[in-house]
Amino acid sequence: MKVLIIEDEPLAAERLCDLLKKLDPEIEILAHCDSVKMSVQWFRENQQPELLFLDIQLGDGVSFDIFDQVLVDCPVIFATAYDTFAIEAFRLNSLAYLLKPIKFEDLAAALMKYKSSPYYLHRQGTDQRHAVERVQQTLTREFKKRFLVKTGVHIRSIPAEDVLFFYSLGKATYATIKGGKNLLLDYSLEQLESLLNPACFFRINRKYLVGIDAIADMIVWSNYRLRLMLQHCSDEEILVSREKVNDFRRWLDR
Repeated sequence: MKVLIIEDEPLAAERLCDLLKKLDPEIEILAHCDSVKMSVQWFRENQQPELLFLDIQLGDGVSFDIFDQVLVDCPVIFATAYDTFAIEAFRLNSLAYLLKPIKFEDLAAALMKYKSSPYYLHRQGTDQRHAVERVQQTLTREFKKRFLVKTGVHIRSIPAEDVLFFYSLGKATYATIKGGKNLLLDYSLEQLESLLNPACFFRINRKYLVGIDAIADMIVWSNYRLRLMLQHCSDEEILVSREKVNDFRRWLDR
């Protein structure tokens, strides 16, 4: 699927690209335009995209001005921080109207709506059932909700939301729960990362997988890294690795 993004906020555009790739790695981002003028020029010089993601308030005007200057013959999904333009957006036959910050579930639903539309099925010329199913699986995926842990001769069921963070020590993996108790788990951090809801937990480095409620403080550190202070944790050298800092910031800003 070939997508054009019109968005004047670089971080918002980058986050949208990341979310789209997570939903469907086969999506191709044709270009990122950040103004009415640049968008008009792009449409005049290129073929129509298959899908357009469009912010409304741009630096040099509102994106509705684009429709007055060039033909936009593709489905549109609006993504904006303003809800006052919804009526005008739907007048232009948009598929969806997403409010910022865009939620993963809302974007997935909008993309599924597009992939189920007659426009998409006709353009592809083939049965798109499998493509739609991939998006549906993302929406309906079941994340791990509880962990069974053994403490002495007792077995406890710990809800995932009670875990502040997970960490590895030697060859073992532990969960620190609210209240500060550390529990031994029969999972590796790699397994946990694939089992847990990515909206709730983030793998900041090789040793720690943290929940949003665990973060007590964040400090800008050397070499473009972040240092975290976690609740009920005595480790003073918890660093977000440099290559993960941008993704971590976007995760916090969801």
